[in-house]
Amino acid sequence: MTPRKLIIDTDPGIDDAMAILFAFASPDIHLVGLTTIFGNVTTVNATRNALVLAELAGASIPVSHGADKPLQIPPPPIADFVHGKEGFGTVQTTRPRGAPAPLSGARHLVEACRSDPGSVTICAIGPLTNLALALDLDPGLVDNVAEVIVMGGSIRAGGNVSPYAEANIWQDPHAAARVFAADWPVKMVGLDVTQQIVCHRKDFASLAESAPEWGGFLNQASQFYFDFYQRDVGMVGCHLHDPTAIIATIRPDLFTFEAGSIHVETEGERIGRTGFRTQAEPGPSRPTAFAAQVDDQAVKHLFFETIAGFGT
Repeated sequence: MTPRKLIIDTDPGIDDAMAILFAFASPDIHLVGLTTIFGNVTTVNATRNALVLAELAGASIPVSHGADKPLQIPPPPIADFVHGKEGFGTVQTTRPRGAPAPLSGARHLVEACRSDPGSVTICAIGPLTNLALALDLDPGLVDNVAEVIVMGGSIRAGGNVSPYAEANIWQDPHAAARVFAADWPVKMVGLDVTQQIVCHRKDFASLAESAPEWGGFLNQASQFYFDFYQRDVGMVGCHLHDPTAIIATIRPDLFTFEAGSIHVETEGERIGRTGFRTQAEPGPSRPTAFAAQVDDQAVKHLFFETIAGFGT
């Protein structure tokens, strides 16, 4: 099949690094750009880390620096206890040789979709500020994008930063509300499915043997991630959050989606909570859906097989 043209909006981030390297390795994805956002790290560090990952992959693609803060609420603290101070656990981040593209993250999204209408998918694996700003820059983006995949939110699985909210939505709920209200095709790949996929240290140790450069990097970085899960979540293993959203762009058959509309609470105790209304229920309808079920073993196998195969 023709590779899917993809822009990843990202805050790398250990599982962002997993997702980005999977996208570079997959023969079914043509990664045409990265845009950066705050979240796991500051946007400055996210831009640096995205450039480092592109250079690790030997790829020459534009990396655009995105928004530095949410639309309305104060900037949230970075998740250094999850991803480490610099974003890749204890891995010392090198200075990239390249520099960011001149366009802002939001402008990059607009221009990439405008120049190739109907062909580019945006996969957002961090807070959704860049996407909301892109809609403000060009409302016609809704017609030019092929599809929007959001790693974030939760309908039935509860939250991971509060009892109600998932981290990416909680960090800029006003942007998320704008993205889910827009009249474009959106799929939410959130905790309902990503928490079903569990990886272990041995999985990444094996990946390091199969693909020493990429797998070795991910194995070293993921040790900090596994430590967080064991210490703070009480879980031996980790979830494969961001790579699952990337895989959903090329293998939607591995997921069960429910169609309807998604709304985001933007104030109060439940700020960042994502709610869902089916198409059968009264109210305005948007072309949105959320991933309710997943073939977890197939997703996990595809992730590791793809990167391992690229390293041989």
